Amino acid sequence: MTSKTVAQLLKADFKSQDIDIKGWVRTFRANRFIALNDGSSLQNIQCVVDFENTDEKTLKRITTGAAVHIKGELIESQGKGQSVEIKVNKIIILGDSDPETYPIQPKKHSFEFLRENAHLRTRTNTFSAVMRLRSTLSFAIHKYFNDNGFYYMHTPIITGSDAEGAGEMFRVTGLDPKNPPLTETGAVNYKEDFFGKETNLTVSGQLEAESYAMSLGKVYTFGPTFRAENSNTSRHLAEFWMIEPEVAFMDLAGNMDLAEDFLKSVLSYILEHNREDLEFLEQRLLDEEKTKPQAERSEMSLIDKLKFVVDNNFKRVSYTEAIDILKNSKPNKKKQFNYIIEEWGADLQSEHERFLVEKHFKCPVILFDYPANIKAFYMRLNEDGKTVRAMDILFPGIGEMVGGSQREERLEVLKEKMKALEIDEEELWWYLDLRKYGTAVHSGFGLGFERLVMFVTGMGNIRDVIPFPRTPHNADF
Repeated sequence: MTSKTVAQLLKADFKSQDIDIKGWVRTFRANRFIALNDGSSLQNIQCVVDFENTDEKTLKRITTGAAVHIKGELIESQGKGQSVEIKVNKIIILGDSDPETYPIQPKKHSFEFLRENAHLRTRTNTFSAVMRLRSTLSFAIHKYFNDNGFYYMHTPIITGSDAEGAGEMFRVTGLDPKNPPLTETGAVNYKEDFFGKETNLTVSGQLEAESYAMSLGKVYTFGPTFRAENSNTSRHLAEFWMIEPEVAFMDLAGNMDLAEDFLKSVLSYILEHNREDLEFLEQRLLDEEKTKPQAERSEMSLIDKLKFVVDNNFKRVSYTEAIDILKNSKPNKKKQFNYIIEEWGADLQSEHERFLVEKHFKCPVILFDYPANIKAFYMRLNEDGKTVRAMDILFPGIGEMVGGSQREERLEVLKEKMKALEIDEEELWWYLDLRKYGTAVHSGFGLGFERLVMFVTGMGNIRDVIPFPRTPHNADF
């Protein structure tokens, strides 16, 4: 007899059949009814115990959180709320759970409490749904790139370069922190370190991915990245996952086409394969919204937001046009924005991005041709000398979802930009080599995976869409 999952059994025929299942007890009531869950579904399966013919010591061990192995018959349910149930013939307690100390009791828990118990929080419906969606999204991403001829590349986690130029990086060192070797000037001598130079955890795999795109054509990375930004907001993590495709011989227009097609594809996959989890999280969000003032409630349900992206063509708007729209908008003129747009060159905030998507265009928006001085050094400079071929994709409810660009393929222009920003040429000699030997137009984008998971699940805090969040003063588990 092969062991079945709860999800499989709930879809089974009513006809009586012998079954074998393992899972965790959600509740045990009337000394008779076990609600069993194994993580394969939001739904529990009811297991009916013949308590008169079951050892009393075993009955006492059937507590919330206990792991059990049940053998019995799958039959048409005698009660309401489920179509099938299990008539238990034998129950084996695999692992006890002390009801006095088990943290995940059958009641409503705050997300703050559940973060403190992140090792057990996926035993709740909300977090099991979130993590199943995260898993399906991961698969959909790999499937999309594989189906479209991309090669998956594992970029280094330890790096000697700062791709973003922000300097907020975690140092990797093998030196004695109490007594590091020093240079004649008193600085730490990293030449004596493990790698013979100063190294950090990566903030992006983009630069390395570019090098592979310039030989394999189409590549993507999907891996962990790190940022030592001392921020405790609901949108920041110190460790997060990035999706970064890079494509040779592709310009900015092609980059926008790729990003739009990619997003629509993975969201369509989720809508098709995770309907139960989406509907549960949508209802959770609707219940949460009822507690908010009307003005703060979302105009779209969770599933409607996903369909909004899948069903609408993305509007392509230059940064310059967007600034004009925002400057002349009612919330800007009435000073309702927290950040008032006064002149060209301003870095757009989430409130501006959401206004463009939700109020003005009423569809996802791709902004392009940003001012060079607010974008990274590797973005291709336009002929006007003041903008770069960058693009950001804006979504409802969240603002920026994707950031990308056509990369600067001209050696001398790139060197000038690096010089202006005091980026050491020797540090990125290999990156410059790509512009010396067979350079060509190429483009790519970056997508923070957790931000996408937030959008798909409706969760308001990024710490609730990653298994074990890493934030300032928090590296538990």
